[in-house]
Amino acid sequence: MSAVIAVVWMAANWSVVWPVLVAVLAAAVVGGAGWALLRAHRLAVGQDRAWRAREEARARELSMAEVDALSWQEFEEYVADLCRRDGCTKVVVSGRSGDLGADVVGYLADGRKLVVQCKKYAPHRSVSSQDMQKFVGTARLEHGADVALFVTTCRTFTKAAVGLALRQDIVALHRDLLGAWVKGARLETLIPLNGGDGGIRRRPSA
Repeated sequence: MSAVIAVVWMAANWSVVWPVLVAVLAAAVVGGAGWALLRAHRLAVGQDRAWRAREEARARELSMAEVDALSWQEFEEYVADLCRRDGCTKVVVSGRSGDLGADVVGYLADGRKLVVQCKKYAPHRSVSSQDMQKFVGTARLEHGADVALFVTTCRTFTKAAVGLALRQDIVALHRDLLGAWVKGARLETLIPLNGGDGGIRRRPSA
C-alpha cells in the first residue's frame, strides 16, 4: 500500500521529482566513472612503480658487473674511491692481511672517523655472523671508528649478522645498496639505512 501511495505522490508531483531523480542518476554515473578512473590510475601507478623498480635493479646489476670483475685488492681501492667521491678525507687503504677489519679508513665530511670492512664475495653468498663478529670486535675498540661500514658484493647478510649489525650500530651494505652507491647514491644517505643512527659520536675535524 505504501508503495502505491509513493507512486501516486510521485506522479502528482512529477515536475518536482524528476529533476531530483536526474541529479541522483547523474551523481551515480559521475561517481562510478570517477571510481573507475581512480582505480585505473592506481593500477597504472602501481605498474609504473614496479617497472621502475625492475629497471633500477637491472641498472644496479649492470653497474655491479664491473665491480664483480675486480680483484679483492681492486675492490678495496674502488670502495676507497667511492668514499673520496662523497667527500671523505684522508682515505687510506690497508691492502694487506692482518688489518683487523680496517680495509679502508678515512674521515667523513663532518669529521667522524670511518672504518670500512670490504668483503668481495660471490653474489649468491651471505655474510656470516662470524664475519660480522670479527668486525664488531675491532672497528671501534681497535680503530676508534665513529662510523663502521661493512660493505660486500654478495646479496645478503645472515639473519644473525643483521641482528648483530643493528645492535652494534654497524652499517651493513649488501649488494643492492652497494649497487645504489656505485650508481651515485651518496654515502651519507646510505649510512642511516642499517636501522641505527650510523655512528656513536662526532669528532672534530682531524
